[in-house]
Amino acid sequence: MDELVPRLAVLRALAADEHVTRAAEAAGVPQPTVSRWLTALGTSLGAPVVIRSGRRVRLTRAGRLLCEAADRALTALEAGHRAATEEVSPERGVVALGFLHLLGRSVVPTLVSAFRDAHPSVRFRLVQSSRQDILTHLADGVVDLALVSPPPTDPAFAHAVVREEELVLVVPPGHRLAARAAVAVAELAAEEFVGLEPGYGLRQITDDLCRAAGFTPTLAFEGQETETVRGLVAAGLGVALLPHADSPSGLPEIPLTPRASREIALAWPADVPLPPAVRAFRDHALTA
Repeated sequence: MDELVPRLAVLRALAADEHVTRAAEAAGVPQPTVSRWLTALGTSLGAPVVIRSGRRVRLTRAGRLLCEAADRALTALEAGHRAATEEVSPERGVVALGFLHLLGRSVVPTLVSAFRDAHPSVRFRLVQSSRQDILTHLADGVVDLALVSPPPTDPAFAHAVVREEELVLVVPPGHRLAARAAVAVAELAAEEFVGLEPGYGLRQITDDLCRAAGFTPTLAFEGQETETVRGLVAAGLGVALLPHADSPSGLPEIPLTPRASREIALAWPADVPLPPAVRAFRDHALTA
């Protein structure tokens, strides 16, 4: 087993990169050693695990089957090692936190900073992406916790709402609705919208609000960050439904009637024990 683990780690690296030299560097062994390991694995299986493809190598079917098993085994072993290490010393833990781009401006820095005041040795790995990608990462174990909006509905995830933000209509200066005290979503049916791409939580909320008002929004432009959306609105390319800006943007923000908001939830796997450092940060976030 002691010899098998590093060989399987090399096989997993080859599946991702198909380059023997880089796989050897990742394993910290000479390239000839990697070549001998691959030959030995093929001999033990009775079939080669890689074949040459130009200057690279490609896994055979047998190699891919072994790699899939290796990936599962090594993932479990790495998780077990991490849990054991943190059980002995929770302050040495690492928290992998996934979150939406918009939350990287204030919500995440505030939570992490306050937690690190009490747990200065805990390290963080931060992953920003769309709601859909973040929840996929959570399901796959890439991140331990996820800050998303709207909250997940999949029973595989437990969650708690940690923040609620009002949504407003953002329009270019001089827009016909700029001076209004409030606007109903139904009044926006003829407007061109600027919004986030499908897969982002705010896009889902926008689509849901418009659908409830009886229309499908016309998206003139789609982006991946709210600041890009604000810039497009400022250029007169459409209107948007967004949270209040963190700092003055020069764009009119008009309340919606009835009031609309979004819930930001912290989610974690429902049936997977959390490592001590992750559990401590979760509890901190839920009470902050």
